[in-house]
Amino acid sequence: MDEMPFDKLHEECGVFGIYRADPSDRHVVADTYHALYALQHRGQESCGMVVNDDGVMAIHKDNGLVAEVFTQDVLSKMPEGTMAVGHCRYGTMGGRIRANAQPLLINHQKGAMALAHNGNLTNAYELREQLEQNGAIFHCTSDTEVIAYIITQQRLKCGSVEEAVLSAMQVIKGAYSLVIMSPTKLIACRDPHGFRPLCMGKIGNDVVFASESCALDAIGATFVRDIEAGEVVVVNQEGIRSYKTPGACHDGMCVFEFIYFARPDSVIDGSSVHQARLRAGSFLALDHPVQADVVIGVPDSGLDAAMGYSRTSGIPYGIGFIKNKYIGRTFIQPGQKARQDAVRIKLNVISATVKDKRVVMVDDSIVRGTTSARIVKLLRDAGAKEVHVRLSSPPFTDPCFFGTDVDSKDKLIAAHHTIEEVGKIIGADSIGYLSLEACDKLAADSHCGFCKGCFCGHYPVDPPKHTAKDKFDQPIHRKNASGEEV
Repeated sequence: MDEMPFDKLHEECGVFGIYRADPSDRHVVADTYHALYALQHRGQESCGMVVNDDGVMAIHKDNGLVAEVFTQDVLSKMPEGTMAVGHCRYGTMGGRIRANAQPLLINHQKGAMALAHNGNLTNAYELREQLEQNGAIFHCTSDTEVIAYIITQQRLKCGSVEEAVLSAMQVIKGAYSLVIMSPTKLIACRDPHGFRPLCMGKIGNDVVFASESCALDAIGATFVRDIEAGEVVVVNQEGIRSYKTPGACHDGMCVFEFIYFARPDSVIDGSSVHQARLRAGSFLALDHPVQADVVIGVPDSGLDAAMGYSRTSGIPYGIGFIKNKYIGRTFIQPGQKARQDAVRIKLNVISATVKDKRVVMVDDSIVRGTTSARIVKLLRDAGAKEVHVRLSSPPFTDPCFFGTDVDSKDKLIAAHHTIEEVGKIIGADSIGYLSLEACDKLAADSHCGFCKGCFCGHYPVDPPKHTAKDKFDQPIHRKNASGEEV
Protein backbone atom coordinates (compact mmCIF):
# COMPACT_ATOMS: atom_id res chain seq x y z
CA MET A 1 0.00 0.00 0.00
CA ASP A 2 3.00 2.32 0.10
CA GLU A 3 2.22 3.59 -3.38
CA MET A 4 -1.32 4.57 -2.43
CA PRO A 5 -2.05 8.22 -1.63
CA PHE A 6 -4.03 7.17 1.42
CA ASP A 7 -3.03 4.50 3.90
CA LYS A 8 -6.56 3.18 4.34
CA LEU A 9 -7.67 -0.41 4.34
CA HIS A 10 -9.33 -1.36 1.10
CA GLU A 11 -12.81 -2.77 0.79
CA GLU A 12 -13.30 -6.42 0.03
CA CYS A 13 -15.86 -7.31 -2.64
CA GLY A 14 -19.54 -6.93 -3.38
CA VAL A 15 -21.74 -9.78 -4.65
CA PHE A 16 -25.22 -9.73 -6.14
CA GLY A 17 -27.68 -12.18 -7.66
CA ILE A 18 -31.21 -11.96 -9.05
CA TYR A 19 -33.78 -14.63 -9.97
CA ARG A 20 -36.75 -13.43 -12.01
CA ALA A 21 -39.68 -15.62 -11.04
CA ASP A 22 -42.44 -13.77 -12.90
CA PRO A 23 -42.56 -12.75 -16.54
CA SER A 24 -42.33 -8.98 -16.35
CA ASP A 25 -40.72 -5.92 -17.88
CA ARG A 26 -37.96 -6.00 -15.24
CA HIS A 27 -34.54 -6.42 -16.74
CA VAL A 28 -32.05 -8.49 -14.76
CA VAL A 29 -29.15 -6.81 -16.55
CA ALA A 30 -30.26 -3.31 -15.54
CA ASP A 31 -30.98 -4.41 -11.98
CA THR A 32 -27.57 -6.07 -11.69
CA TYR A 33 -25.85 -2.98 -13.07
CA HIS A 34 -27.60 -0.65 -10.61
CA ALA A 35 -26.93 -3.01 -7.70
CA LEU A 36 -23.22 -3.18 -8.55
CA TYR A 37 -23.18 0.61 -8.73
CA ALA A 38 -24.56 0.70 -5.19
CA LEU A 39 -21.87 -1.78 -4.09
CA GLN A 40 -19.02 0.06 -5.83
CA HIS A 41 -17.57 1.16 -2.47
CA ARG A 42 -16.70 -2.46 -1.70
CA GLY A 43 -14.31 -2.81 -4.63
CA GLN A 44 -13.04 -0.61 -7.44
CA GLU A 45 -10.51 -2.91 -9.08
CA SER A 46 -12.77 -4.89 -11.40
CA CYS A 47 -16.37 -5.95 -11.91
CA GLY A 48 -18.50 -8.25 -13.98
CA MET A 49 -21.80 -10.06 -14.47
CA VAL A 50 -23.05 -13.35 -15.85
CA VAL A 51 -26.55 -13.49 -17.34
CA ASN A 52 -28.49 -16.76 -17.59
CA ASP A 53 -30.76 -16.87 -20.64
CA ASP A 54 -32.67 -20.15 -20.51
CA GLY A 55 -29.60 -22.06 -19.35
CA VAL A 56 -27.15 -20.32 -21.68
CA MET A 57 -24.78 -18.06 -19.78
CA ALA A 58 -23.18 -14.90 -21.13
CA ILE A 59 -20.39 -13.11 -19.27
CA HIS A 60 -18.77 -9.70 -19.35
CA LYS A 61 -16.10 -8.60 -16.88
CA ASP A 62 -13.01 -6.43 -16.87
CA ASN A 63 -10.76 -4.25 -14.74
CA GLY A 64 -12.30 -0.90 -13.91
CA LEU A 65 -15.25 0.75 -12.23
CA VAL A 66 -18.82 -0.35 -12.93
CA ALA A 67 -19.51 2.60 -15.25
CA GLU A 68 -16.24 2.00 -17.10
CA VAL A 69 -16.75 -1.74 -17.63
CA PHE A 70 -20.47 -1.64 -18.41
CA THR A 71 -20.86 1.02 -21.05
CA GLN A 72 -24.18 1.55 -22.77
CA ASP A 73 -22.91 -0.41 -25.73
CA VAL A 74 -21.92 -3.38 -23.54
CA LEU A 75 -25.23 -3.36 -21.66
CA SER A 76 -27.24 -3.27 -24.88
CA LYS A 77 -25.51 -6.44 -26.09
CA MET A 78 -26.09 -8.46 -22.91
CA PRO A 79 -28.92 -11.01 -23.30
CA GLU A 80 -32.06 -10.37 -21.27
CA GLY A 81 -32.21 -13.53 -19.19
CA THR A 82 -34.08 -14.69 -16.13
CA MET A 83 -31.11 -14.81 -13.75
CA ALA A 84 -27.89 -12.90 -13.24
CA VAL A 85 -24.90 -12.80 -10.89
CA GLY A 86 -22.74 -9.71 -10.41
CA HIS A 87 -19.51 -8.85 -8.63
CA CYS A 88 -17.26 -5.88 -7.90
CA ARG A 89 -13.79 -6.71 -6.64
CA TYR A 90 -10.94 -5.47 -4.61
CA GLY A 91 -8.45 -8.32 -4.63
CA THR A 92 -7.03 -9.43 -1.29
CA MET A 93 -5.76 -12.80 -2.49
CA GLY A 94 -4.29 -12.96 -5.95
CA GLY A 95 -2.86 -10.35 -8.25
CA ARG A 96 -4.64 -7.44 -9.89
CA ILE A 97 -5.00 -8.98 -13.33
CA ARG A 98 -8.05 -9.19 -15.55
CA ALA A 99 -8.22 -12.96 -15.16
CA ASN A 100 -9.07 -12.50 -11.47
CA ALA A 101 -12.17 -10.42 -12.22
CA GLN A 102 -15.41 -12.10 -11.17
CA PRO A 103 -17.88 -13.74 -11.46
CA LEU A 104 -16.12 -16.93 -12.50
CA LEU A 105 -17.92 -18.92 -15.19
CA ILE A 106 -17.15 -22.63 -15.10
CA ASN A 107 -18.26 -25.22 -17.66
CA HIS A 108 -18.16 -28.79 -16.38
CA GLN A 109 -19.65 -32.21 -17.01
CA LYS A 110 -23.01 -31.37 -15.44
CA GLY A 111 -23.41 -27.91 -16.94
CA ALA A 112 -22.29 -24.35 -16.43
CA MET A 113 -21.86 -22.58 -13.09
CA ALA A 114 -21.23 -18.92 -12.29
CA LEU A 115 -19.79 -17.93 -8.93
CA ALA A 116 -19.21 -14.62 -7.11
CA HIS A 117 -17.26 -14.56 -3.84
CA ASN A 118 -16.62 -12.12 -1.02
CA GLY A 119 -14.05 -13.19 1.58
CA ASN A 120 -10.83 -15.17 1.93
CA LEU A 121 -10.22 -18.86 2.49
CA THR A 122 -7.73 -19.82 5.17
CA ASN A 123 -6.96 -23.24 3.63
CA ALA A 124 -6.79 -22.09 0.00
CA TYR A 125 -3.07 -22.84 -0.30
CA GLU A 126 -3.42 -26.46 0.83
CA LEU A 127 -6.53 -27.04 -1.31
CA ARG A 128 -4.90 -25.64 -4.41
CA GLU A 129 -1.82 -27.80 -3.86
CA GLN A 130 -4.05 -30.90 -3.66
CA LEU A 131 -6.05 -29.89 -6.73
CA GLU A 132 -2.94 -29.23 -8.80
CA GLN A 133 -1.43 -32.57 -7.78
CA ASN A 134 -4.62 -34.20 -9.09
CA GLY A 135 -4.32 -32.45 -12.45
CA ALA A 136 -6.34 -29.29 -11.96
CA ILE A 137 -5.28 -26.35 -14.14
CA PHE A 138 -5.82 -22.88 -12.70
CA HIS A 139 -6.46 -19.88 -14.92
CA CYS A 140 -6.22 -17.15 -12.28
CA THR A 141 -4.58 -16.51 -8.92
CA SER A 142 -7.72 -15.98 -6.86
CA ASP A 143 -8.86 -18.34 -4.12
CA THR A 144 -12.34 -18.10 -5.68
CA GLU A 145 -11.22 -20.56 -8.36
CA VAL A 146 -10.37 -23.01 -5.58
CA ILE A 147 -13.97 -22.77 -4.35
CA ALA A 148 -15.25 -23.34 -7.88
CA TYR A 149 -13.09 -26.46 -8.26
CA ILE A 150 -14.21 -27.89 -4.92
CA ILE A 151 -17.89 -27.36 -5.74
CA THR A 152 -17.39 -28.89 -9.19
CA GLN A 153 -15.69 -31.94 -7.64
CA GLN A 154 -18.57 -32.39 -5.22
CA ARG A 155 -21.10 -31.83 -8.01
CA LEU A 156 -19.87 -34.96 -9.76
CA LYS A 157 -20.65 -36.95 -6.60
CA CYS A 158 -23.92 -35.30 -5.53
CA GLY A 159 -27.42 -35.34 -6.89
CA SER A 160 -27.89 -31.56 -6.97
CA VAL A 161 -25.84 -28.37 -7.03
CA GLU A 162 -27.06 -27.37 -3.58
CA GLU A 163 -25.85 -30.70 -2.17
CA ALA A 164 -22.49 -30.01 -3.82
CA VAL A 165 -22.34 -26.59 -2.16
CA LEU A 166 -23.19 -28.06 1.25
CA SER A 167 -20.49 -30.70 0.79
CA ALA A 168 -17.96 -28.10 -0.33
CA MET A 169 -18.66 -26.09 2.82
CA GLN A 170 -17.25 -29.00 4.82
CA VAL A 171 -13.96 -28.66 2.90
CA ILE A 172 -13.33 -24.94 2.50
CA LYS A 173 -12.43 -22.89 5.58
CA GLY A 174 -12.44 -19.21 6.34
CA ALA A 175 -14.61 -16.34 5.14
CA TYR A 176 -16.98 -16.61 2.20
CA SER A 177 -20.28 -15.15 1.15
CA LEU A 178 -21.17 -16.68 -2.21
CA VAL A 179 -23.78 -16.23 -4.90
CA ILE A 180 -23.82 -19.19 -7.29
CA MET A 181 -25.85 -19.68 -10.46
CA SER A 182 -26.54 -22.96 -12.24
CA PRO A 183 -28.62 -23.26 -15.41
CA THR A 184 -31.82 -23.46 -13.34
CA LYS A 185 -31.01 -22.29 -9.81
CA LEU A 186 -29.68 -19.28 -7.92
CA ILE A 187 -27.91 -20.11 -4.65
CA ALA A 188 -26.61 -17.93 -1.84
CA CYS A 189 -24.50 -19.20 1.04
CA ARG A 190 -22.53 -17.81 3.96
CA ASP A 191 -19.70 -19.41 5.91
CA PRO A 192 -20.49 -20.94 9.33
CA HIS A 193 -18.92 -18.00 11.20
CA GLY A 194 -20.70 -15.31 9.18
CA PHE A 195 -17.59 -13.23 8.50
CA ARG A 196 -18.98 -11.29 5.54
CA PRO A 197 -22.50 -9.89 5.12
CA LEU A 198 -25.13 -11.28 2.77
CA CYS A 199 -28.85 -10.55 2.61
CA MET A 200 -31.97 -11.48 0.66
CA GLY A 201 -34.69 -9.27 -0.77
CA LYS A 202 -37.68 -9.43 -3.09
CA ILE A 203 -39.20 -7.45 -5.93
CA GLY A 204 -42.65 -8.99 -6.13
CA ASN A 205 -41.85 -12.68 -6.47
CA ASP A 206 -38.38 -12.05 -7.86
CA VAL A 207 -35.60 -12.93 -5.40
CA VAL A 208 -32.37 -10.99 -5.01
CA PHE A 209 -29.22 -11.48 -2.92
CA ALA A 210 -26.66 -8.79 -2.12
CA SER A 211 -23.70 -8.07 0.13
CA GLU A 212 -25.48 -5.05 1.59
CA SER A 213 -29.06 -3.87 1.83
CA CYS A 214 -28.18 -0.59 0.09
CA ALA A 215 -28.03 -2.59 -3.17
CA LEU A 216 -31.61 -3.76 -2.58
CA ASP A 217 -32.71 -0.17 -2.07
CA ALA A 218 -31.02 0.84 -5.33
CA ILE A 219 -33.25 -1.47 -7.39
CA GLY A 220 -36.46 -1.04 -5.40
CA ALA A 221 -36.27 -4.43 -3.68
CA THR A 222 -37.75 -5.06 -0.25
CA PHE A 223 -35.38 -6.40 2.37
CA VAL A 224 -36.49 -9.84 3.58
CA ARG A 225 -33.71 -11.05 5.90
CA ASP A 226 -30.01 -11.73 6.27
CA ILE A 227 -28.62 -15.05 5.14
CA GLU A 228 -27.67 -16.86 8.33
CA ALA A 229 -24.18 -18.11 9.07
CA GLY A 230 -23.78 -21.59 7.60
CA GLU A 231 -26.97 -21.27 5.56
CA VAL A 232 -27.52 -22.21 1.92
CA VAL A 233 -30.58 -20.66 0.24
CA VAL A 234 -31.71 -22.11 -3.08
CA VAL A 235 -34.13 -20.42 -5.49
CA ASN A 236 -35.67 -22.03 -8.57
CA GLN A 237 -39.09 -22.35 -10.21
CA GLU A 238 -40.30 -24.45 -7.27
CA GLY A 239 -39.67 -21.61 -4.79
CA ILE A 240 -37.16 -20.91 -2.01
CA ARG A 241 -35.52 -23.58 0.11
CA SER A 242 -33.04 -23.26 2.95
CA TYR A 243 -30.42 -25.64 4.34
CA LYS A 244 -28.01 -25.31 7.27
CA THR A 245 -24.54 -26.76 7.48
CA PRO A 246 -23.57 -28.44 10.78
CA GLY A 247 -21.54 -26.45 13.29
CA ALA A 248 -22.67 -22.95 12.33
CA CYS A 249 -22.13 -20.51 15.19
CA HIS A 250 -22.12 -16.95 13.71
CA ASP A 251 -19.32 -15.75 15.95
CA GLY A 252 -17.17 -14.05 13.32
CA MET A 253 -19.02 -11.08 11.83
CA CYS A 254 -16.32 -8.57 10.84
CA VAL A 255 -16.82 -5.59 13.15
CA PHE A 256 -14.95 -3.38 10.68
CA GLU A 257 -17.95 -3.66 8.36
CA PHE A 258 -19.77 -1.40 10.82
CA ILE A 259 -16.78 0.88 11.41
CA TYR A 260 -15.64 1.42 7.84
CA PHE A 261 -16.44 -0.99 5.02
CA ALA A 262 -20.22 -0.91 4.69
CA ARG A 263 -22.25 2.03 3.46
CA PRO A 264 -23.94 3.91 6.33
CA ASP A 265 -27.40 3.39 4.79
CA SER A 266 -27.04 -0.39 4.96
CA VAL A 267 -28.47 -2.67 7.64
CA ILE A 268 -26.28 -5.69 8.40
CA ASP A 269 -27.35 -8.61 10.55
CA GLY A 270 -30.15 -6.51 12.02
CA SER A 271 -28.11 -3.40 12.89
CA SER A 272 -27.96 -0.04 11.15
CA VAL A 273 -24.42 0.84 10.07
CA HIS A 274 -25.19 4.53 10.61
CA GLN A 275 -26.36 3.92 14.18
CA ALA A 276 -23.30 1.75 14.89
CA ARG A 277 -21.01 4.60 13.88
CA LEU A 278 -22.96 7.08 15.98
CA ARG A 279 -22.47 4.73 18.94
CA ALA A 280 -18.75 4.50 18.22
CA GLY A 281 -18.50 8.27 18.43
CA SER A 282 -20.51 8.31 21.63
CA PHE A 283 -18.22 5.73 23.25
CA LEU A 284 -15.21 7.80 22.20
CA ALA A 285 -16.66 10.90 23.81
CA LEU A 286 -17.25 9.03 27.08
CA ASP A 287 -13.86 7.31 27.15
CA HIS A 288 -11.74 10.12 25.71
CA PRO A 289 -13.26 13.50 26.65
CA VAL A 290 -11.41 16.70 25.88
CA GLN A 291 -11.99 20.45 26.11
CA ALA A 292 -12.56 21.60 22.55
CA ASP A 293 -14.52 24.04 20.40
CA VAL A 294 -15.60 21.90 17.43
CA VAL A 295 -15.88 18.25 16.36
CA ILE A 296 -15.21 17.37 12.73
CA GLY A 297 -15.14 14.06 10.85
CA VAL A 298 -12.80 12.86 8.11
CA PRO A 299 -14.93 11.97 5.06
CA ASP A 300 -16.63 9.69 4.61
CA SER A 301 -16.67 7.01 7.30
CA GLY A 302 -15.56 9.40 10.06
CA LEU A 303 -18.57 11.68 9.67
CA ASP A 304 -21.16 9.60 11.50
CA ALA A 305 -18.79 8.87 14.40
CA ALA A 306 -18.02 12.60 14.65
CA MET A 307 -21.74 13.31 14.96
CA GLY A 308 -21.96 10.75 17.76
CA TYR A 309 -19.00 12.31 19.54
CA SER A 310 -20.58 15.76 19.25
CA ARG A 311 -23.98 14.67 20.56
CA THR A 312 -22.54 12.95 23.62
CA SER A 313 -19.86 15.52 24.44
CA GLY A 314 -21.97 18.59 23.75
CA ILE A 315 -19.19 20.05 21.60
CA PRO A 316 -20.62 21.58 18.39
CA TYR A 317 -20.33 19.55 15.21
CA GLY A 318 -18.83 21.26 12.17
CA ILE A 319 -17.99 20.48 8.56
CA GLY A 320 -14.20 20.51 8.60
CA PHE A 321 -13.29 18.97 5.25
CA ILE A 322 -14.51 19.02 1.70
CA LYS A 323 -13.72 15.83 -0.20
CA ASN A 324 -13.03 15.96 -3.91
CA LYS A 325 -15.29 13.18 -5.20
CA TYR A 326 -13.98 13.34 -8.75
CA ILE A 327 -10.59 11.76 -8.08
CA GLY A 328 -10.76 8.22 -9.40
CA ARG A 329 -9.00 5.12 -8.21
CA THR A 330 -6.14 5.75 -10.67
CA PHE A 331 -5.04 8.94 -8.92
CA ILE A 332 -1.74 7.47 -7.74
CA GLN A 333 1.47 9.43 -7.99
CA PRO A 334 4.96 8.17 -7.10
CA GLY A 335 7.17 10.05 -4.70
CA GLN A 336 6.73 11.66 -1.31
CA LYS A 337 5.94 15.16 -2.64
CA ALA A 338 3.26 13.83 -4.99
CA ARG A 339 1.61 11.85 -2.20
CA GLN A 340 1.46 14.95 -0.03
CA ASP A 341 -0.11 16.86 -2.91
CA ALA A 342 -2.63 14.03 -3.32
CA VAL A 343 -3.88 14.54 0.24
CA ARG A 344 -4.38 18.25 -0.40
CA ILE A 345 -6.20 17.61 -3.66
CA LYS A 346 -8.52 14.98 -2.22
CA LEU A 347 -9.22 16.75 1.09
CA ASN A 348 -9.45 20.48 1.67
CA VAL A 349 -10.00 22.10 5.05
CA ILE A 350 -12.77 24.63 5.62
CA SER A 351 -10.65 27.13 7.50
CA ALA A 352 -13.66 29.02 8.87
CA THR A 353 -14.59 25.89 10.85
CA VAL A 354 -11.21 25.28 12.47
CA LYS A 355 -9.25 28.55 12.55
CA ASP A 356 -8.21 29.56 16.08
CA LYS A 357 -10.19 26.61 17.51
CA ARG A 358 -9.47 23.48 19.50
CA VAL A 359 -10.50 20.72 17.12
CA VAL A 360 -11.57 17.12 17.73
CA MET A 361 -10.87 15.24 14.49
CA VAL A 362 -12.70 11.89 14.26
CA ASP A 363 -11.53 9.26 11.76
CA ASP A 364 -12.26 5.55 11.42
CA SER A 365 -8.72 4.16 11.82
CA ILE A 366 -4.98 4.60 11.43
CA VAL A 367 -3.03 2.05 9.41
CA ARG A 368 0.47 3.38 8.70
CA GLY A 369 -0.06 6.85 10.11
CA THR A 370 1.26 8.79 7.14
CA THR A 371 -2.13 10.06 5.97
CA SER A 372 -3.25 10.95 9.50
CA ALA A 373 -0.10 13.01 9.95
CA ARG A 374 -0.78 14.87 6.72
CA ILE A 375 -4.40 15.56 7.65
CA VAL A 376 -3.39 16.86 11.08
CA LYS A 377 -0.90 19.16 9.35
CA LEU A 378 -3.66 20.40 7.01
CA LEU A 379 -5.69 21.42 10.05
CA ARG A 380 -2.75 23.21 11.65
CA ASP A 381 -1.97 24.99 8.40
CA ALA A 382 -5.60 26.14 8.35
CA GLY A 383 -5.17 27.74 11.77
CA ALA A 384 -6.36 25.09 14.24
CA LYS A 385 -4.95 25.82 17.72
CA GLU A 386 -5.17 22.20 18.89
CA VAL A 387 -5.93 18.93 17.10
CA HIS A 388 -7.25 16.02 19.17
CA VAL A 389 -7.53 12.82 17.13
CA ARG A 390 -10.18 10.22 17.94
CA LEU A 391 -10.46 6.89 16.13
CA SER A 392 -13.70 4.90 15.90
CA SER A 393 -11.78 1.61 15.95
CA PRO A 394 -9.18 0.08 18.28
CA PRO A 395 -5.52 0.13 17.19
CA PHE A 396 -4.63 -2.24 14.35
CA THR A 397 -2.05 -4.62 15.78
CA ASP A 398 -2.48 -7.83 13.77
CA PRO A 399 -3.17 -8.97 10.22
CA CYS A 400 -6.56 -9.97 8.82
CA PHE A 401 -6.96 -13.32 7.07
CA PHE A 402 -10.61 -12.98 6.10
CA GLY A 403 -10.86 -10.41 3.33
CA THR A 404 -9.09 -7.21 4.38
CA ASP A 405 -5.83 -6.37 2.63
CA VAL A 406 -3.56 -6.13 5.70
CA ASP A 407 -1.35 -9.20 5.80
CA SER A 408 1.73 -7.96 7.62
CA LYS A 409 2.44 -6.24 10.93
CA ASP A 410 5.10 -4.23 9.13
CA LYS A 411 2.34 -1.98 7.75
CA LEU A 412 0.69 -1.29 11.11
CA ILE A 413 1.97 1.66 13.12
CA ALA A 414 0.17 0.54 16.29
CA ALA A 415 1.96 -2.83 16.20
CA HIS A 416 5.28 -1.09 16.84
CA HIS A 417 4.39 2.00 18.87
CA THR A 418 2.36 2.82 21.97
CA ILE A 419 -0.79 4.88 21.60
CA GLU A 420 1.01 7.92 22.97
CA GLU A 421 3.82 7.43 20.46
CA VAL A 422 1.34 7.18 17.61
CA GLY A 423 -0.19 10.48 18.71
CA LYS A 424 3.20 12.17 18.66
CA ILE A 425 4.13 10.66 15.29
CA ILE A 426 1.01 12.04 13.60
CA GLY A 427 1.37 15.39 15.37
CA ALA A 428 -1.81 15.30 17.47
CA ASP A 429 -2.22 17.10 20.80
CA SER A 430 -3.98 13.98 22.08
CA ILE A 431 -5.22 10.70 20.66
CA GLY A 432 -7.92 8.24 21.69
CA TYR A 433 -9.03 4.92 20.20
CA LEU A 434 -12.28 3.00 20.56
CA SER A 435 -11.92 0.30 23.20
CA LEU A 436 -11.98 -3.37 22.26
CA GLU A 437 -14.93 -3.88 24.63
CA ALA A 438 -16.96 -1.20 22.84
CA CYS A 439 -16.69 -3.12 19.56
CA ASP A 440 -19.17 -5.68 20.85
CA LYS A 441 -21.69 -2.91 21.61
CA LEU A 442 -21.68 -1.09 18.28
CA ALA A 443 -24.18 -3.31 16.48
CA ALA A 444 -26.68 -3.41 19.33
CA ASP A 445 -29.42 -5.18 17.36
CA SER A 446 -27.22 -7.95 15.95
CA HIS A 447 -27.42 -11.34 17.60
CA CYS A 448 -23.98 -12.59 16.67
CA GLY A 449 -20.38 -12.51 17.76
CA PHE A 450 -17.78 -10.33 16.10
CA CYS A 451 -14.32 -10.95 14.71
CA LYS A 452 -11.87 -8.45 16.23
CA GLY A 453 -8.71 -10.35 15.34
CA CYS A 454 -7.00 -7.40 13.64
CA PHE A 455 -7.24 -5.53 16.95
CA CYS A 456 -6.17 -8.30 19.32
CA GLY A 457 -4.75 -11.29 17.41
CA HIS A 458 -7.55 -13.69 18.45
CA TYR A 459 -9.59 -15.12 15.58
CA PRO A 460 -12.76 -17.26 15.37
CA VAL A 461 -10.85 -19.81 13.27
CA ASP A 462 -7.17 -20.69 13.10
CA PRO A 463 -5.11 -18.42 10.84
CA PRO A 464 -3.72 -20.01 7.65
CA LYS A 465 -0.44 -21.87 7.79
CA HIS A 466 0.65 -20.11 4.60
CA THR A 467 0.07 -16.50 3.66
CA ALA A 468 -1.59 -15.42 0.45
CA LYS A 469 1.74 -14.42 -1.03
CA ASP A 470 3.09 -17.95 -0.67
CA LYS A 471 0.92 -19.17 -3.52
CA PHE A 472 -1.62 -16.74 -4.84
CA ASP A 473 0.42 -13.61 -5.40
CA GLN A 474 2.78 -15.32 -7.83
CA PRO A 475 2.32 -13.49 -11.13
CA ILE A 476 0.61 -15.07 -14.08
CA HIS A 477 1.57 -13.46 -17.39
CA ARG A 478 -0.89 -14.11 -20.20
CA LYS A 479 -1.27 -11.94 -23.27
CA ASN A 480 -3.94 -11.72 -25.92
CA ALA A 481 -3.38 -11.44 -29.67
CA SER A 482 -2.74 -7.72 -29.31
CA GLY A 483 0.00 -8.28 -26.77
CA GLU A 484 -2.05 -6.97 -23.82
CA GLU A 485 -1.74 -8.72 -20.47
CA VAL A 486 -4.97 -10.44 -19.49
